[in-house]
Amino acid sequence: MIKEKLKLIKSGKLSAVDNVKGFIDKIKRENKKMNIVLHVNGDAVEQARVVDEKIKKGKTGKLAGLGFLVKSNINVEGLIANCGSRTLENYKSTYDATVIKKLLSEDAVVLGMANMDEFACGASGENSAFGVCVNPAAKSRVPGGSSSGAASGVAAGFCDFALGSDTGGSIRNPASHCGVVGMKPSYGMVSRYGLVDMAMSFDQIGPLAEDVAGCEVVFDVIKGKDDNDAVSRDFVEASSSKDLKKMKIGVLNMSADPRIWELVTNRIKEVKGDKWKVTSFNLGHVDLGIQTYYPIVYVEFFSGTRKFDGRKYGLNIDEVGGKEVLRRIIGGGEISKAEFAGKYYRRALKAKKIIADEFEKAFEKFDFIILPTVPKLPHKVGKRLSLDDEYDYDALTVLANLAEVPAISVPVGFVNDKGEEVPVGLQILGARGSDEGLLGVAKVFEGEE
Repeated sequence: MIKEKLKLIKSGKLSAVDNVKGFIDKIKRENKKMNIVLHVNGDAVEQARVVDEKIKKGKTGKLAGLGFLVKSNINVEGLIANCGSRTLENYKSTYDATVIKKLLSEDAVVLGMANMDEFACGASGENSAFGVCVNPAAKSRVPGGSSSGAASGVAAGFCDFALGSDTGGSIRNPASHCGVVGMKPSYGMVSRYGLVDMAMSFDQIGPLAEDVAGCEVVFDVIKGKDDNDAVSRDFVEASSSKDLKKMKIGVLNMSADPRIWELVTNRIKEVKGDKWKVTSFNLGHVDLGIQTYYPIVYVEFFSGTRKFDGRKYGLNIDEVGGKEVLRRIIGGGEISKAEFAGKYYRRALKAKKIIADEFEKAFEKFDFIILPTVPKLPHKVGKRLSLDDEYDYDALTVLANLAEVPAISVPVGFVNDKGEEVPVGLQILGARGSDEGLLGVAKVFEGEE
């Protein structure tokens, strides 16, 4: 756990070099069979030596000596950010994303770049041009996506924490499948400067870790307004001071595997105590989440990929992109045609506003909202799914992105499916800007409070 690790490093019982070298050695030893890390930072150990020198001088940052993995669509100067695609297979970043600058300034060390669905297109991890990575928690199953390597890296013990990006559940989905904690901050809470985003209306960078406290420590460093990202802002926290013993919790009725709902319901019963008021409720239009989300994603992804034409850097995405990437490019191109102006994209934006307004009203009644993270268990690697089944993985996670609210997935137990123990995540949503309060409630569900 991160807080315990930091105490060991700052007390001198564990050096930054030993911590980082331990991870690098483990990655080199085990990654060939797991395919989690696409590129290792060759300078990581030397960078850890610098941190050790700072520790000796008493000039250490909040994350001194911790090692982390970075989803391969977040720029780290000098490392390859290929976005899981042949398009940028050899593209070496020329600068650090704002989140990387912030983490490095607090003396964390980048261990390497993590595998992912190509350009973040996918919910299983199987769409990477470099092959799917292993789910350490359920080895025959997909790790989830699109931040597959980030979640798997935490679950495999390859890092202290990881950074992912979340467009419609891309942090929370793999966190649930891999049995770790994953947080999507409020839209605008964390700078996206340096992220190769899939859809500008949704994307947020967020942390993955073994426990909620680990995500909290990282989030505290990366949050905040950035002049390089016009969407980013500082929020006035409204709910962090609320009494955790007197919560009003709404349980959103949504369709999901009964075995998953049973785990979620049982955990709510375990933690609610006598003073929590828990109410099941319905919300209008949330069943249109997928239909609202994907037209926006298609159009914005199509627009964003026009720069990958092979002229300035990389290869032409239209020529080397994978199946799901091309599906979204073609679909976005069609929706964007003049004859369809206002018919799909603008209507989807209107529906997004309706869903966001409904959540805003719900948060006038409830402090936090609970539901499963993913409606079904991860399928076995290689199993063919229909497009509807693939997109349904996002049915419960896209809601937070549409409403621009923070959400977190916390492990809630395992379902025995055909003789295999498969992790399940419980999802908590808070009002926009209530990220710190959300982390506090997540600790209760985790059993830490």
